[in-house]
Amino acid sequence: MTKMPPTVKLQSQLRVGHLLLALRAIVARELLKFSRQYGRLVSALVRPVLWLAVFAAGFRNVFGVAIVEPYDTYVPYDVYIVPGLVGMVLLFNGMQSSLAMVYDREMGVMRLLLTAPLPRPWLLFAKLAATSVLSLLQAAAFVAVALLLGTELPWWGPQLPAVLLAATAAAVMLGALGLLLSVHIRQLENFAGTMNFVIFPMYFLSTALYPLWKLEESGAGWVYQAARFNPFTHAVEWLRFAMYGKDPGWAPWIVLGCAVVFFVIACAGYDPQRGFGGLTKRGGAA
Repeated sequence: MTKMPPTVKLQSQLRVGHLLLALRAIVARELLKFSRQYGRLVSALVRPVLWLAVFAAGFRNVFGVAIVEPYDTYVPYDVYIVPGLVGMVLLFNGMQSSLAMVYDREMGVMRLLLTAPLPRPWLLFAKLAATSVLSLLQAAAFVAVALLLGTELPWWGPQLPAVLLAATAAAVMLGALGLLLSVHIRQLENFAGTMNFVIFPMYFLSTALYPLWKLEESGAGWVYQAARFNPFTHAVEWLRFAMYGKDPGWAPWIVLGCAVVFFVIACAGYDPQRGFGGLTKRGGAA
């Protein structure tokens, strides 16, 4: 077996160290920026907490969830929707990261970042890693609030690693979706309209608020089919099944596969000069 020359080995180590340093710097920058934006955490928690404290409380004893997988007994509605509300936190932060990318691009920060002597996919991966870390921190804060409100959740125990894995994968997938959207959102003014066509259909056409069998039972065929093919549904279901230590089926493969596809398309489409990908090239000057 041929040994690697010392010079090549040293260069390889330096390159890996440079990549890790860039990753740490980008993640640290996002965490520092988030720590100064006190309203961002509050706004991230207000929406799901209102759903849990008001909406779910009203239906707690009215809309019980039947004994279907992954449950071994009837569960109150607030227990059922918590995984979906965790998904809501992850989804909205993923979209918030898209807004941050558009803002950084308009201010020139992203353009400067992407001119660094590092592979562009690695820089985008670092942004995705930062988004995922922030998403998980906000999700953990929401879970703490849910426990304070008296919602009994089976988080702790041997299933905890599976729960963390499911939450991390969901955060990465939704962060990659936000990264992909940032390619095609040209200006901040277009952000709100674009998000309305992504966030609300993705959230409401899923199992975050109601199980699939109820959609099918009610005769809402097209809603049922849309929820089945919605990647957000599979992210929520993976988290829900992981909480109870049950087999999530195909959900992990769908979530991870979508994460890879979203990230690869974002890397292929991101143009650091225009920041709008191939769509800009077809549509005119930036």
